[in-house]
Amino acid sequence: RRIMKYGVGMSGTFLAIILAAGEGTRMRSSLPKVLHKVGGLAMVGHVIHAVKDAGCQKMALVVGNGAEKVSAEAGALGVAMDTFIQTERLGTAHAVLAAKDAIASGQMDVIIGYGDTPLVTSDLFKSISDCLTAGADVAVLGFETEQPTGYGRLLMKGDQLMAIREEKDASDEERKVTFCNSGIMGLKGDHALALLEAIGNDNLKGEYYLTDAVEIARERNLDVRAVSGAEEDTLGVNNRAELSEAEEIYQSRRRLQFMLDGVTLRAPDTVHFAFDTEIGRDTIIEPNCFFAPGVKIADGVMIKANSYFEGDLKKGLYVEISTGAEIGPYARLRPGADIGEDVKVGNFCEVKNAKVAKGAKINHLTYIGDSELGEGCNIGAGTITCNYDGFSKFKTIIGAGAFVGSNSSLVAPVTISKGAYIGSGSVITKDVPNDALGLARGRQVQLDGWASAFRAKNAK
Repeated sequence: RRIMKYGVGMSGTFLAIILAAGEGTRMRSSLPKVLHKVGGLAMVGHVIHAVKDAGCQKMALVVGNGAEKVSAEAGALGVAMDTFIQTERLGTAHAVLAAKDAIASGQMDVIIGYGDTPLVTSDLFKSISDCLTAGADVAVLGFETEQPTGYGRLLMKGDQLMAIREEKDASDEERKVTFCNSGIMGLKGDHALALLEAIGNDNLKGEYYLTDAVEIARERNLDVRAVSGAEEDTLGVNNRAELSEAEEIYQSRRRLQFMLDGVTLRAPDTVHFAFDTEIGRDTIIEPNCFFAPGVKIADGVMIKANSYFEGDLKKGLYVEISTGAEIGPYARLRPGADIGEDVKVGNFCEVKNAKVAKGAKINHLTYIGDSELGEGCNIGAGTITCNYDGFSKFKTIIGAGAFVGSNSSLVAPVTISKGAYIGSGSVITKDVPNDALGLARGRQVQLDGWASAFRAKNAK
């Protein structure tokens, strides 16, 4: 591997330019390509996080079609950046120069990344920054591959990068080279603008190619180097098949990291995580569980099979599960579900925007929404909180130690006080005091012999 090692902690501050002007044409989508998600986060979001974690001091985003959507998605990440518009698609160098105003000061090194490479890591950007800090004027990120066909080859002479040769222009000998161009490049701050402005469009497509910066730098006797990363880290996504491939790699990484951090996955390949999923040690997750964004799980939680968890980041609503809780199988926890210690949420139960205190039990076939449940209360099978009248949502409060009988409907706003009992099959519309019995159902009527008479009549 031709990896340049310059020591730890040498990275300088740098300007990151993220090219996010790609259309969704090859994705067969009206959505801009970089907004398609991996691990619940837009691809461009992964790149923004990577450059931020690498020590980026300033960030510029170059957008094209769908600029408003891309800018809004990037802005929602809470990372300060300048946005520039590429009005015409005339090649990668042309796209970088859309951010000329950000480059012009020459105070910072420039690293160029792409919004459709969701697997890129902060370590890769650090390695480019290290290389520039150590004296390189141009640093190109490459990778080794057993299948180089279609990629530009990085032609090395010792530790110097002599040229990037595209497949169609390569000789038979050059095509044997397996060290290939990722497209990600770093430029020394005091040379960046001059190199970019020197790139011409004397080619069949009339476009300005960023790779030409290498040849121009060599003509000016500048120091041009390459750093190496893993092939999958630089995977670019252009269609749904590649999006699926990126998702598979991402999920494999997340699963491995969770297991190394002390989480037990009974069937790892069947569990799906989001980019922000948090899970504590000694938590056990059974097969076929899905974690959408906005889920935080403490130590020692049991997640049984076929359960689904989803927060709502735009509304700031998370799913939070405390130590000792047992969830599922076939449970669904929605935004705002706050599950306390040792709580049980069983099969075919749904909890939404509800705080469930320590030791409460919601075991079967139940919906709890917009509610507060006290410690140790018990919710019988088939119970629902009726929280919505078609216009507004209302709250149900169930006190500590209360017992709600099966098949009950609690019509909010309503309070079931501490220690109260609700008779099975009740429709409760009024508050129930402490330690009282709430019962709301018709009296049972019994007609002796009715069933046999009914059958005899209909049999004729």
